[in-house]
Amino acid sequence: MRTRVGIIGAGPAGLTLAHLLRLHGIDSVVLEARSREYVERRVRAGVLEHPTVELLREAGVAERLDREGMPHHGLSLRFDGADHRIALTDLTGKSITVYGQQEVVKDLIAARLDAGEPIAFEVSDVRPHDVETDRPYITYVDADGTRRRLDCEVIAGCDGSHGVSHTVAPSATHAHDYPFAWLGVLAKAPPSHSELIYTHHERGFALHSMRTPEITRLYLQVPPEERIENWSDERIWDELGRRLTADGFTLTTGPILEKGITTMRSVVTEPMRHGRLFLAGDAAHIVPPTGAKGMNLAIHDVSVLAEALARYFGEGRTDLLDAYSDTCLRRVWRAQHFSWWMTSMLHQAPGADDFQRRLQLSQLRYTATSTAAATSLAENYVGLPYK
Repeated sequence: MRTRVGIIGAGPAGLTLAHLLRLHGIDSVVLEARSREYVERRVRAGVLEHPTVELLREAGVAERLDREGMPHHGLSLRFDGADHRIALTDLTGKSITVYGQQEVVKDLIAARLDAGEPIAFEVSDVRPHDVETDRPYITYVDADGTRRRLDCEVIAGCDGSHGVSHTVAPSATHAHDYPFAWLGVLAKAPPSHSELIYTHHERGFALHSMRTPEITRLYLQVPPEERIENWSDERIWDELGRRLTADGFTLTTGPILEKGITTMRSVVTEPMRHGRLFLAGDAAHIVPPTGAKGMNLAIHDVSVLAEALARYFGEGRTDLLDAYSDTCLRRVWRAQHFSWWMTSMLHQAPGADDFQRRLQLSQLRYTATSTAAATSLAENYVGLPYK
């Protein structure tokens, strides 16, 4: 089988790239290790930046997003037992939209299949080959157990931090491990607040978010070695209630549908290109979830790559492809700094002394009361312009 662009991974990065390429008249094949049901149910990020929403609208895949997404015009920093609202829209003229990553994936899969374009689910033993030549190819085993070869001109590695693509590229990796993790739950309970709440508490960080008007997403800071078996539903709700407490606030509880623990890392791979192999999304970088940047960075990566490939295939230009890594990494490092800053300001670091804790509170109070500081947070949170 032959195609122009072989895409490894059917997450937001791979599917968005495939869709953008189709709009440019460039054929591609998407290979995915998991089943369609799995990738459409996998709960991940849920905050879309303003530029991400605009791109999905321009690409014609935002009809359900506009109907079911939940626009937010602010967020709360909760500390000292009170809310301090950051007015995102008043400060920037832009907003964010709460719409689950799995919903974005559903929309993109439906658009691709409706257009008669291929996605090969449940493939295994995926291997990129000859990426340093002008005739790269991918070998894999399809769902029926048949070994296949996909010849292409370019390979896009969109298969995440556990995929094969990043292992092929001899890149430098910059990494930082954080001394805490997040215990996340998905609960069948209406949100307790109309906006996201980022909480700095002496017992540890907590986050109140949502996915729909009926489903709440909540997080607790825990040690990285913590085990989910130690957390009963009752204990989770009790700890959330302690950390999210504030005057006039009542935490709405309900059945917990999912729960798990995620360790927190920052990772950047440089460069994001090796020959004809281009890395995008988590295959190239990972950010702590505090800044809500992971999916948004992935979609920015492939928007840059799609435009570069359109110029390459349409006009023979290589300048945008040559600049791909540098272009993406400028935004990646900005997002890494913002995510690190939010994480450092809001979490309780193990072993922190009273001086460090008071510095955190000083930063929070300044951010909540200074228009300049609040605007800096807001413009990073809603998403910097793509160009």
